[in-house]
Amino acid sequence: MLTSRANGNNRTWEVRATRAVNYDVRETSDVLSPHNPTLLIGGRGTSRRFVVVDEVVYASREEQLRAYFEHHGVEARILPVTATEPNKSFELFFSLARELDAFRLNRRTEPIIAIGGGVLTDVVSYVASCYRRGVPCIRVPTTLMGLIDAAIGIKTAVNFDHGKNRIGSFEPPFAAILDRGFLATLPMRHILNGVGEIMKLALIRDAQLFELLEKEGKAAIDDRFQTQGREILRGAIGGMLEELEPNLWEENLERATDFGHTFSPVLEMKDVDGLLHGEAVAIDCAFSVVLSQQRGMITKATSDRALDTMARLGLPLYHPMATPDLFLEGLEERTAHRDGYQRAPMMVDIGKYQFLNDITYEELVSSMRVWEEEAKKRGPTPFTSRAETSRRCCPRRPRPTATAATSRAA
Repeated sequence: MLTSRANGNNRTWEVRATRAVNYDVRETSDVLSPHNPTLLIGGRGTSRRFVVVDEVVYASREEQLRAYFEHHGVEARILPVTATEPNKSFELFFSLARELDAFRLNRRTEPIIAIGGGVLTDVVSYVASCYRRGVPCIRVPTTLMGLIDAAIGIKTAVNFDHGKNRIGSFEPPFAAILDRGFLATLPMRHILNGVGEIMKLALIRDAQLFELLEKEGKAAIDDRFQTQGREILRGAIGGMLEELEPNLWEENLERATDFGHTFSPVLEMKDVDGLLHGEAVAIDCAFSVVLSQQRGMITKATSDRALDTMARLGLPLYHPMATPDLFLEGLEERTAHRDGYQRAPMMVDIGKYQFLNDITYEELVSSMRVWEEEAKKRGPTPFTSRAETSRRCCPRRPRPTATAATSRAA
């Protein structure tokens, strides 16, 4: 509603508008079957689609993709791309934008279709949010990480200047289409990559989901969530959406879903060629569990229960590149990202949390020693064989980390 008022000899016009956000997150099966029309939702009076697909998916699904659109009489520009964390960049962004511009996409009636993992859906969604100031985009995640996290929210991004997701936008998809069938051929490492994010949600906000992981997680992982683990997936998807929906634009910067994301972004960028996002999140979660136990926020029994379950499921607990200096750097970066406060969600029990604003460098040093020992007790980590680029033998002088504030319980 537009209003205006006098301000002395001048006038002020006040523009107030609300944008409705409506999008579906849909489960389906065999999404590329010619008899399943779900992929074509959103098109009105047109038979063209611009389809961006991960090159690995394209290699095994090219014939199926082409047959699908041919069956439905759709002219499809199918563009296979390499989408990995190291090339989640403006180079990829502009490459896609040029291809899209050459296609002469209709602005409202020809949704872009993004088929791939979280990196691909993030970048394609960012292009869609910017091209002609916004065109609809349908996300079809083909990884567990995408299915329970990256594809179902409204964030889009590219990495920039060694910072993870440093530049991006908030833009809802037209829809996210979830087909577990893609997971059947997903490498086990990428299954576990997604489980890292599921574990994050379970530890910080959902004790029932954690119990499901304890009891059924290993079987579901071995089965790649094909016939087992449906309630784990739905618990993770529903839990993530419950957290996101009331705070889509992150007006409130105290977010439970930031658990596992205080120290992991800097670690992930430090080992960008070797560390997957969910692995970095799991490592952050394991360290945060130890930090909470060292503070007396959780018992040793609770800490052991969390770490034992993570180890039993095959999640990494530790990384040799982690140092107090690196984690302090990450904490300071997250403090800026969270508007001057650490706002670090930490466990007070399985499924319960509190936000901290006073984590110190000394705590990082002492907790890291305990963390390394706890990880060693549970066997070798996938990353311990890697050459260590820095060690904790000479910790530097502490620096201020953030303005202290009263912690708030969930």
